[in-house]
Amino acid sequence: MRVIDSAALRESYRFCARIARREARNFYWAFLLLPPARRRSMCALYAFLRHTDDLADEPGEPEDKARALESWRLALDAALEGRPDGWPGLLALADTVKRHAIPPHLLHDVIDGVSMDVQPRGFATFDELTDYCYHVASVVGLCCIHIWGYRSEGGQAERLAEHCGLALQLTNILRDIGEDARAGRVYLPREDLERFGVEPDELAAGGRPRAGVRDLLEFEGRRAYAYYEDARRLVPLVDPVGRPVLRTIVGIYRALLDEIARREYNVLETRVKIPAWRKAAIAVGAMAGRMR
Repeated sequence: MRVIDSAALRESYRFCARIARREARNFYWAFLLLPPARRRSMCALYAFLRHTDDLADEPGEPEDKARALESWRLALDAALEGRPDGWPGLLALADTVKRHAIPPHLLHDVIDGVSMDVQPRGFATFDELTDYCYHVASVVGLCCIHIWGYRSEGGQAERLAEHCGLALQLTNILRDIGEDARAGRVYLPREDLERFGVEPDELAAGGRPRAGVRDLLEFEGRRAYAYYEDARRLVPLVDPVGRPVLRTIVGIYRALLDEIARREYNVLETRVKIPAWRKAAIAVGAMAGRMR
């Protein structure tokens, strides 16, 4: 195993921090609430997630993207075995995984999830969509609670972290539904489209949604709200140092869903956003909650 150069490790963490500051947006507000060491670990995890996602989103043929992701998987394994090479953040990622005992299979699950988007196939049922959400969002929550620290309580914390990821990903799907549909990606289950008499083309058409489309989107929104309620029970299972981060991330995304609902699920005309001041207020409130 290669002897780790402490200067190289610090530079690797700095590289990840630069990516997080530039790209993390909603999440970076939460990272600032952590002590420096855990903040660095969150930045390393985020940078890995960002790079993995970029490999699937960059222009190119699906076959080339699939090969790039498989090469990335091999680079990940090498880094976790003490042989980081190539991407500058791998050294920090491997250190984070070791430091917080993150199960390596979770990182492989992330790559599996991103691979699902290389050739979008849609989902017949909500169970299929749930499996996708697990791979692209819930596994992220499972990695995070290892960095924050938590009590498992017989697997309850892990299950609630999965539900938290589902809530966040369903919110993302609702926010981006028009943009995704125009790119040929329809994430809502076909069984739900059929239940409400909605054709996929309607999601790509833009404009104010008709009653049936709005009812479909509200139905999915209620699902997300139920998972957010479940996620509230995760907070006391997370170590106190990590609770403000969890509250901030969940608070920002729930505020986004609240805004979507306030606009009566009119997400086909324009992309709903939360202003920076509101995100900052949620972060301040989360930290104040810990102080109380």
